[in-house]
Amino acid sequence: MYDLLKGLRVVEGSAFVAGPSCGLYLAQMGAEVIRFDNIGGGPDFNRWPLHTNGRSIYWEGLNKAKKSIAIDLAKPAGRELAQRLAASPGERGGLFVTNFPVEGFLSYEKLRALREDLICVRVMGWADGGPGLDYTINSAVGLPLMTGPKDDPRPVNHVLPAWDLLTGAMAAFTLVSALLDRQATGRGREIRLPLSDIAAATVANLGMTGEIYSSGAGRARMGNELFGAFGRDFTTRDGKTIMMVAITPRQWRGVVATLGIAEGVSALEAEVGADFAADEGARFNHRERLFPLFEAAFAKTDLADLVPVFEKEGVCWGPYQPLTAALDDPRLFAGNPMFAEIDHPSGLRYPAPGPAATIPQDTRAPARPAPKLGQHTDQVLAEVLGMSSGEIASLHDEGIVA
Repeated sequence: MYDLLKGLRVVEGSAFVAGPSCGLYLAQMGAEVIRFDNIGGGPDFNRWPLHTNGRSIYWEGLNKAKKSIAIDLAKPAGRELAQRLAASPGERGGLFVTNFPVEGFLSYEKLRALREDLICVRVMGWADGGPGLDYTINSAVGLPLMTGPKDDPRPVNHVLPAWDLLTGAMAAFTLVSALLDRQATGRGREIRLPLSDIAAATVANLGMTGEIYSSGAGRARMGNELFGAFGRDFTTRDGKTIMMVAITPRQWRGVVATLGIAEGVSALEAEVGADFAADEGARFNHRERLFPLFEAAFAKTDLADLVPVFEKEGVCWGPYQPLTAALDDPRLFAGNPMFAEIDHPSGLRYPAPGPAATIPQDTRAPARPAPKLGQHTDQVLAEVLGMSSGEIASLHDEGIVA
């Protein structure tokens, strides 16, 4: 946790991954993030994975360091309360992140009527307002048809919700950008972030669309081979499988020297008229001739003997290992200062990450757990909306908050 956004108040009315991850990133940088949910929990409150007691480990992962208020959003008074929170007062308030529809009680027009300079970041599925989730957007943009074994035409989904996470990060970035502009001009605005546009922009930025305009054809499946450079999975003599990539000249020379295949590589270079160290495209074009040299060399050596030489020569590689084993990897989890062992609302105690960014000049505070549902209801009503204890008690009596 850092304090770069200390004093900022962001209200979040969202579910699933993109919106909550935006709020998470802002909270980890010091913003006060208040999430409102329906009494009893929103549509993601019981999402898997679950603790053995039925509590959602997913929910507590994406909502760390936030405050929680529970409202009956089916009641007019509850919806009015949510609107007032979204348009909360203060110079550094009036910041709202949501994936509620463009139209409805949380439309920008309705909220702007309460606060003219409101900034609203709205996560969407499709830009036309149609429903869309990460996996349906991903299938439409074409990546599952580029993924998987060469000889299997079935689409392969990725387990990582990349468009959700990219959208969440872009939402945090655009919210802070709009705030900087509001401080200079006094203007508020609505920012719409459809997953479909994030996906389309990303594949275009990576040259995938230009590739089709250039060649007239889409990218073929390549299994575990790296497109445009040299990289693939290889298995060592002791049965360990690694991913090895050689993009830079130094990485290429390092792995060739480590495996002792310089003579075979030089012979192939002479045959095809290429300089593999200088031209990563040549390594890619001739990969089918190079792979057998690498496969044979890896098959003669145990991984433990390769690791120290890899490190010395600057070889870029990583082991294939399950997440259960990765938890013991000091470069990822074990001993990583980003993690702190904390108690979670589910009743579990386990390490949780703070922000992925490290700021050497600042002191990193430990991660804070997610709230219990409605934990801060009374505090938020009193401090943000200035309600008296009597007004808050009436809301409880009427079942509008919990």
